[in-house]
Amino acid sequence: MRDGIPIGLGYFAVSFSLGIAARAAGLTVFQGFLASLLNNSSSGEYAAFTLIANHATYLELALMTITANSRYFMMSCALSQKCAPGLPLRHRLLLGFDITDELFGITLARPGSLDPYYTYGAVVTAAPCWAIGTAVGVVTGSLMPLRLVSAFSVALYGMFIAVVIPAAKQNQVVAGVVTASFVASFLADKLVPLATVSAGARIILLTLAVSAVAAMLFPCTQEEELQYA
Repeated sequence: MRDGIPIGLGYFAVSFSLGIAARAAGLTVFQGFLASLLNNSSSGEYAAFTLIANHATYLELALMTITANSRYFMMSCALSQKCAPGLPLRHRLLLGFDITDELFGITLARPGSLDPYYTYGAVVTAAPCWAIGTAVGVVTGSLMPLRLVSAFSVALYGMFIAVVIPAAKQNQVVAGVVTASFVASFLADKLVPLATVSAGARIILLTLAVSAVAAMLFPCTQEEELQYA
């Protein structure tokens, strides 16, 4: 719960802008709150609210949300490798419900097998802030200057960097991979073939490419495998 507090504060600030989008789509305060409670993804919710505003069908809404959130499939695969073999299905389902970038980062950073109750503690602190922030955004977000809303959004990215930096400082290989990922992401956003692909698909392609190259060039030692097994 302690580790979830800064994540929740970042979520609360960022979800103001989601509340504005929800209001523009015609959602009530409760509907915006419920949408964020059940879908903890800014890109997925932005896409959903945009489609709702344009009176899209349920099928179109489902397909777009799955596409925008497709990177979470890879995060789920990574977390499944940290689960103890005997972890019950109910825990796996609950863990799979709320895999956000930040919660994934702090969970994966912990050594040893995944402790579901650690993640639950972070979730019950952070997830309500995401939903409440959206509801508040529906009510008051439209009264805030757009520049101020954008400034609030920067806090979440700063917090996510704070999750990555400690691991990069401890391991030069991780630091190199993180740097290469930043550069590759920037170039992919500018190059015409990849720039036309959705952001979620680009993340998946870059993650596969960078992690595959890193695994071939810098395979884990036996001690590292035992440490993170």
